[in-house]
Formats: sequence, C-alpha cells, structure tokens
Amino acid sequence: MSALPTALPGRSLRAMAHADLDAVIAVEARAYSFPWSRGNFIDSLAAGYQAHVQQIDAPTNRELLGYFVTMVGVDEMHLLNITVAPAWQGRGLGQELLDTLQAMARAQSLGSMWLEVRESNHRARALYRRRGFSEAGLRRDYYPAAGRREDAIVMRLPIGSKEAPHGLV
Repeated sequence: MSALPTALPGRSLRAMAHADLDAVIAVEARAYSFPWSRGNFIDSLAAGYQAHVQQIDAPTNRELLGYFVTMVGVDEMHLLNITVAPAWQGRGLGQELLDTLQAMARAQSLGSMWLEVRESNHRARALYRRRGFSEAGLRRDYYPAAGRREDAIVMRLPIGSKEAPHGLV
C-alpha cells in the first residue's frame, strides 16, 4: 500500500528521477538565495533518500510545483529539503507536501520528523509551528548567507504518538 495520498486532479506526486533535475534545479534557484546544487540532489538520489516531485500532469503542461527530499533513520525522518515553486507559494502546496511526509512517516512507523530551517525564515517557521512542530535546538552558523553564516532552528514533530497535536496523527 502506498503512503502517498491520492493526487488531486491535474497533479501528480511521484518519485524524483534524474530526468527531473533540470526542473528541480531551476525551481531551487528561483526559491533560494543559496540553493542546493545539482550535486546535492544527485548525491541524495544515489544515497536512496526519499525524494518526490509534485507537478501539473496535463498533456501540454508538466510544470513542477514542488518537491521534497528526506532521509530516514532508525526511528525518524529528517526533512532535508522541501520546496514549493515561488509562483505556487501561498496556495497550500507546502501543507499538502507536509501531509504527504507525515503519512509516509506513519506508514513507516517512525516516531518523529526533524528539520532545520533558517532562523530568518519566519514564514516557514510559522507553517511548521501550525503543523505541530516545536523548536528543539539551534545549529549555529549552519546556513550560508550574504557575507556571513546564519543559524538554523532545529524543529521536531512527533509522529503517531501521544505527543502529537490533535488532528496530526
């Protein structure tokens, strides 16, 4: 049984492939000042990390809407990258991708999901808090930034336990 929710009409969610990398890199460059490199994605795919893309699935339009990359450990999922194409942000796609990730984690009987987010990314931090993530730590100088380094906030979401907020298990 697939842990992925049924795609909404006109869109599909599927495993990321090497053939997707040109589109993924283009979205990554538009979305971030310091994007992942092609090598980061190639290494993630080679390592067997869970990586998926969501796209419009029309015969004349295969536009990439978003994607994620996760690494699964013994009892946890680590969200390495989640991105919604800038033109599609603010339409609930980030929440849909998080729903998918939570379903995948539950299907794999994982206890928690972890992520790092830029301290300055207030919009993403607010989304994660609304989704039940709590701040669990700080990684100093984790991200590159213009002429300096930026701290990362480490966030955790319990999956399928009594700790999980109502409605998220």
